[in-house]
Amino acid sequence: MNKTAPFACLLAIAATTAHAEPPPGFARLADNAPDIAQDMRYAGPDNFTGHPVPGYRAPQCWLRAEAARALADAQADAKAQGFSLAVYDCYRPMRAVASFVEWSRNADQTTKPAYYPRLDKSQLFAQGYIAAQSTHSTGLAVDLGVVGWNFGTPFDFFDPRSWTKSKVAGDARAHRDALVALMKRHGFENYPREWWHYAFKGAGDAARYDLEIE
Repeated sequence: MNKTAPFACLLAIAATTAHAEPPPGFARLADNAPDIAQDMRYAGPDNFTGHPVPGYRAPQCWLRAEAARALADAQADAKAQGFSLAVYDCYRPMRAVASFVEWSRNADQTTKPAYYPRLDKSQLFAQGYIAAQSTHSTGLAVDLGVVGWNFGTPFDFFDPRSWTKSKVAGDARAHRDALVALMKRHGFENYPREWWHYAFKGAGDAARYDLEIE
């Protein structure tokens, strides 16, 4: 499959649209599941870099349309069981991923206590906590949790305690297992080193994009 052509087409659309809508094949999650809470961390400073991340001009969740529909179905399933989802990141522009690489090489350690207390940030890629080629850039991956639930660690806490099957206290184990089961029923696979990361079927082979989220 030619992965360059759709990228060029999407850039042209972005350049000619004053208030950009999601590109062809993508959807706003709010249009599919408006009751899913959106806490889009990379659009502001409340993330492991300590700054808004390039590519996030608005705190919006964009996903490929098929993933957005599947996530809406997962939310309906969750609501039937008495809980509700919250997303932290969805489609991630390639420029955002590149900015993570640059951040890992600079001297700023201000977020270390909150996000990577037991690692040097230069190790985060080698340890599998951040990817230089992210499935988020396909629009088929999502980072999420559940409103009001304890998962044992915060989102983007880069430590073995965040591994999905790690030993965690209290109700965090049951919460992680319930989220895995919910998402699996709707076509999403968990990344074992992050309890919050889920990729929809086909993400591994899909094209990646670099449109700003507006």
